[in-house]
Amino acid sequence: MNFTEAQKDMRTSYFGGGPGVFASGIVWLASGVTAWLTTEKTGVLVFFFGGMFIHPLGILLSKLLKRSGQHKKGNPLSVLALESTLLLFIGLFIAYSIMYIRPNWFFPVMMLIIGGRYFLFSSIYGMRFYWLLGSILALFGILGFFLTPSFYFFGLVGGAIEMLFSFVIISLEKKNLKTKLK
Repeated sequence: MNFTEAQKDMRTSYFGGGPGVFASGIVWLASGVTAWLTTEKTGVLVFFFGGMFIHPLGILLSKLLKRSGQHKKGNPLSVLALESTLLLFIGLFIAYSIMYIRPNWFFPVMMLIIGGRYFLFSSIYGMRFYWLLGSILALFGILGFFLTPSFYFFGLVGGAIEMLFSFVIISLEKKNLKTKLK
C-alpha cells in the first residue's frame, strides 16, 4: 500500500475524520458547559473521560454514515494516528498541570495541542483542510493566553470550532463521493 492509497483508505474508512472531529466537538462543548454549570475541575474530568469516547463514537458515526470505521490491516498511517494520540495524552498532562498555576489556560493549552494534532491529520487523511482547522484552534489557543474570559469560554469556543469543521469535512467527503460516482 503506497502513501496515497493509505490516505485514501483512512479517508474512506473514517469519512475523512469528520465524525471524529464531531465527537471531539461534543466533548469540548460538554466540558465547557459542565465547567460553566459546576466547577472547573468537573469540566476537566468531563474533558478527560469524554475524550476516551471520541474514537469509539467517531467509528460509530462513520458506520452510521455508511463507512466501515475500520482501516485496512497494514495501513502504515494507523501508526501515525496512534502516535498522535499519545502526544494528546502528553498535552493533557501539561494542560492539567498548568491548570494549577493558571486555571484559565487549560482550554487554550488543549487548543494548541489538539490544533497541532490536526496538522498530522492532514497527512493521515490527505486533506489540507486539517491545516486550517489546526491553525484556527492554535490561533484561539494563543489568544487564550492574552484574554481572560471565564474558564469555560474556550471550552465552548473549541467545541464550536470543531463542530463547524466536522460538518464541512463531512460535506466535502459527501461531495467527493458524489464526484467519484459520476
